Amino acid sequence: MKTQKGQLDNGKTIWLVLDDNYLPVEPISKYLRYLDSLERSPNTISSYARNLKLYFEYLKENSLDWKTVNLEQRAEFIHWLRNPQPGTIPIRPQESQRSEKTINHALTTVASFYEFHERLGTTEGIENYRYVTQKGSKFKPFLHHISKGNQVKAKLLKVKEPKTFPGCLNDDEVKKLIDACKHTRDKFLICLLYETGMRIGEALGLRLEDFVTGGTNEIHVKNRLDNFNNARAKSGDRIIHVNKELMRFFSDYLIDEYPEDVDSDYVFVSIWSHKVQPGTPLTYSAVDSLFRRLRKKTGIYATAHLLRHSHATNLVRSGWDISYVQKRLGHSDIQTTVNTYVHLIDDDLKAEYQKYLEQRKINESVIKS
Repeated sequence: MKTQKGQLDNGKTIWLVLDDNYLPVEPISKYLRYLDSLERSPNTISSYARNLKLYFEYLKENSLDWKTVNLEQRAEFIHWLRNPQPGTIPIRPQESQRSEKTINHALTTVASFYEFHERLGTTEGIENYRYVTQKGSKFKPFLHHISKGNQVKAKLLKVKEPKTFPGCLNDDEVKKLIDACKHTRDKFLICLLYETGMRIGEALGLRLEDFVTGGTNEIHVKNRLDNFNNARAKSGDRIIHVNKELMRFFSDYLIDEYPEDVDSDYVFVSIWSHKVQPGTPLTYSAVDSLFRRLRKKTGIYATAHLLRHSHATNLVRSGWDISYVQKRLGHSDIQTTVNTYVHLIDDDLKAEYQKYLEQRKINESVIKS
């Protein structure tokens, strides 16, 4: 089996999962078309296609029918994903081929796939969720007392993910990355991600009209569905306020490097590549390639998402209210912001406690005098 990327006559990207005879697997195709109708991003659809390809390979290897597979057999899919060599039992313990997060993503895809087909009436009786009383969380909404005892839907199959802090970059490291860039465009991209916390899809989808200068210094992030490079904003529209220095950087990029006489209004475009026309919107793969080159030059591991995480870290450490951080990052749920960034306060407890001790000494000396 294989996943296949295709393109319709109107230029729209589609994804298929093909069987061993190179024919589309129809139940998967129906589900992927459903995701496309919901305007899910092409990247989301491609990742779901890869997960379902793995699932159907597991079913085939174990001679299972996708319509009648039971919970125990679907639980074995977890072991199949972990085993580096499916179908064999290693003598020595081996490291899982996939992380817990990757496995959970595959399980979420399978559960959503069955939920879709159950609504169509294609399948029935395949359990994917259970209902449990909502657990307490660190953030309590205003009407928390009303929904306190409500039951919520929870996945039956889920592995425990270790809580890991992805780390963050400091100002000196970001400066080294910027200095290692050959072109103003790349310098500006890194600076933009670090100073705004944008997702890379949001940055690649920016148009020239989204930058508002003249005293306001705003960047308007818009959820466009027709981006040539398949970039998506993921969340809804929002405004990000920036400083004058970033806007000057933007102007320098337009004056020094932005190609003239191109039919494009994208901010980040291809300029020096021999493979595409100048002015073609920059792609995710081009950005990944940039960070790989910078890693070799500087020895600093950096990604677009790590720059976003670093920006959020700086906001939390500077004392921003978590609801403001949520709005700036474009999180739809404040609990996502709390779960991801509130632990940073714990990391900084020692420094804050030292500040408290110093302040206490000052107060004591005032009292004694």
